[in-house]
Amino acid sequence: MSQLPSKAFHRLFPFWLRAFVRGREVGLVAVACVVGLVSGLLVAGLSAASQLAHEVVFGLARHQYLSIAEGVVWWRVFLAPLGGALVLAALTWWAGKRFAGRMADAIEANALNGGRLSMGGSLYITLQTFISNACGASVGLEAAYTQISCACASVFGRGLAARRMDMRLLVGCGAAGAIAAAFGAPLAGAFYAFEVVLGAYSVGSLVPVAASAIVASFVSKPLIGHDLLVMPAAMETLQLADYGHVMGLAVIVALATVALMRGVAVVDTLFSKTSLPVALRPLIGGVFVGGMAVITPQVMGSGHGALAHNLAQSTPLLILASVILLKAMASAVSLGAGYRGGLFFASLLLGCMMGRLYVEGVSQLIPINLSVGTAAVAAMAAFGTGVLGSPVTMTVLALEMTGNFDVTAASFMACAISALIVRTIFGYSFATWRFHLRGETIRGPADVGWMRELTVAKLMRKDARSLPQDVTIAAARDLFPQGGERQFFLLNKEGHYAGTVLTADLHLTPLPAGGSVAQLALPNGVCLTPQMAIREALDIFERSETDVLPVLDEPGQGHVLGLLTEAHALRRYGEELERRHQAVIRG
Repeated sequence: MSQLPSKAFHRLFPFWLRAFVRGREVGLVAVACVVGLVSGLLVAGLSAASQLAHEVVFGLARHQYLSIAEGVVWWRVFLAPLGGALVLAALTWWAGKRFAGRMADAIEANALNGGRLSMGGSLYITLQTFISNACGASVGLEAAYTQISCACASVFGRGLAARRMDMRLLVGCGAAGAIAAAFGAPLAGAFYAFEVVLGAYSVGSLVPVAASAIVASFVSKPLIGHDLLVMPAAMETLQLADYGHVMGLAVIVALATVALMRGVAVVDTLFSKTSLPVALRPLIGGVFVGGMAVITPQVMGSGHGALAHNLAQSTPLLILASVILLKAMASAVSLGAGYRGGLFFASLLLGCMMGRLYVEGVSQLIPINLSVGTAAVAAMAAFGTGVLGSPVTMTVLALEMTGNFDVTAASFMACAISALIVRTIFGYSFATWRFHLRGETIRGPADVGWMRELTVAKLMRKDARSLPQDVTIAAARDLFPQGGERQFFLLNKEGHYAGTVLTADLHLTPLPAGGSVAQLALPNGVCLTPQMAIREALDIFERSETDVLPVLDEPGQGHVLGLLTEAHALRRYGEELERRHQAVIRG
């Protein structure tokens, strides 16, 4: 249940409007359209600002892409990443701990926080991403697009007192609008929301997500003024042998995806082992990125121009292979060193170049019917799948790019193979792998936050019975007759937990009645604490092989606050799971 809106929200979103949105599906669709409108405007604004920054920083001609810029002065290319690193360091110093705990992205917010995103933290992330991209670091703006769009959607949801499921849906609408606007691809935007941000598809969520994606795409196209994805070279009808090449290409691309993500981890680990402050790490990364950018500008920024160039024009194989290696290294160094951004568009560029390299390289050895355009699109989709973990999104993106169903089928096959290999070898997409590095166990956007909210404190019984451990067995039998409490807990002289005694054992034991009841305490010293989540509690029940555990204020020898039975915990867990599944099915 969402908290009630603040006074400011009450003025912006009056009661009748909140009731209309909460009570009618068409109201939620209307809000989704507004989210799409805002997302389209934000994407167009950020895109224009990034292009202007590139023109100013690197001295580019109007509307010239950074990644294919010619004649740029070498010192601009080398020093710009360093200047951006200094600005990021100053921004980090200013922020301090101001945004601590408030910097979740859309996936994490939907998985853990019921779709609640901090606007302040999101603006900070967006600004970091913009600065990183503007100075030429090898990162994409797609992370900024989705972050700010989803944050606005979350603000709307809080203002409208949206329910948890509706909040998550609105955040998905923000992501759909951002990606649809960025690529002019509403289908890809919608499926991005379903696969990456919502984690599920339902009939009820289809219309709001589709409405947001379509509105955002329509709004952004005339404002951006260009297509970020272009039609590749001519594509011939695929033969049976061509699918074998697509499968082989998909395997190569999937392994390259894993290598790139591991490369980011290696760079991050190397920086972590140094004594260099986190805020200054981009300075070192900027030296490497600037040095590679002097060799070729294709390593800089998102790579929009480089993608169009490599889809349309042939490049000598040695140069193409060198650019692939340099772009991958620049992306790994940029992200590992602390520049903010994503790998989405870099993955498309790398996949495109690898597809072209595969066809032109193989054709030097054996005849091959597979066209360069088909291979480029299929490899692009496969690489994007490895990074995002979203095969359907990348498949429909291929369809929207080409309008060719043969190429779409080949891309779908490549995406499926890539997803299988990456999950088998690496286990995560790039987005969820970052959570893993922070100690989170989530592997997708499915709503698991409720598990952390359903704690032992909310489940336990507070009427747990206890006795001092020096009480005799006879006295304990008088206090706990057969047919009453199934168990009771023993306390030591300090009043701390000292063991559990089953009432059945108390009455069946052959020990002398004058002996201490402590002799009957179970050897299992496992306990629960109030802040434990239900999933953790169930794991402890399974490992300890017992059906009741005490709840202590501190682990080990704390005071007894209550008890929890495994049967009750499993029943509540099952009920909550069923309720969540029904909510997803109803949409």
